[in-house]
Amino acid sequence: MLAYAANAPRIAERRSAPNTLLFIIAGHVAVLAAVMSAKMDLPRRILDRPLVVTSIRVPPPPPANPIRPKVHTPMPVTAVDPQTWAPPKHVDTGPVEPLGPTTIDTGSLGGGGAAIIPEFHPPVHYPVKLGPRLATPESELKPPYPASKLLTEEEAVLSLKLTIDANGRVTAVDPVGRADPAFLAAARRHLLAHWRYRPASEDGRAIVSSTVITLRFELDG
Repeated sequence: MLAYAANAPRIAERRSAPNTLLFIIAGHVAVLAAVMSAKMDLPRRILDRPLVVTSIRVPPPPPANPIRPKVHTPMPVTAVDPQTWAPPKHVDTGPVEPLGPTTIDTGSLGGGGAAIIPEFHPPVHYPVKLGPRLATPESELKPPYPASKLLTEEEAVLSLKLTIDANGRVTAVDPVGRADPAFLAAARRHLLAHWRYRPASEDGRAIVSSTVITLRFELDG
């Protein structure tokens, strides 16, 4: 056994290469320098970027005691049977008499003497009246001049009272004061035949009325 061990082949010892070791050390130093440079440059890039701030709206908290809306319950409606319903009977109390003066003893109410309430009178209705309105065309207003007065060239001014019926027709022509018979006759014939009025009215109802006019007989100069 000893002889074999002495004669057994030995693995040759490997010598370390100094150049290889230096290359490995230089590589580690370069990697470490690159890492340190990257760490120093990272904050500068972060600071160069613009800062963006986003506001987030927070909803308000709910009220402590929320008010609940009131719910209105509809009231039940009772239908009326048309066969059993009847309108209320009218009670005739007769004509209403106006109230006379009333005396109230104020002594029982804590005052002295008596208070008198004045008599109540219902409002009085006054009818709305409208007088007659002339509806004759202007071309038919002038009566013909009496022929006898043309020869003497006489003129006249007549004051006449006209009676107008509910249809607006002139039914009577009467002088107010003195009037020449010839002029009065000419005026009466013409007014009864041609003059028309819108009749007078009382509360919208046509009525008989009268009016006074002034009629002039004048010659053209």
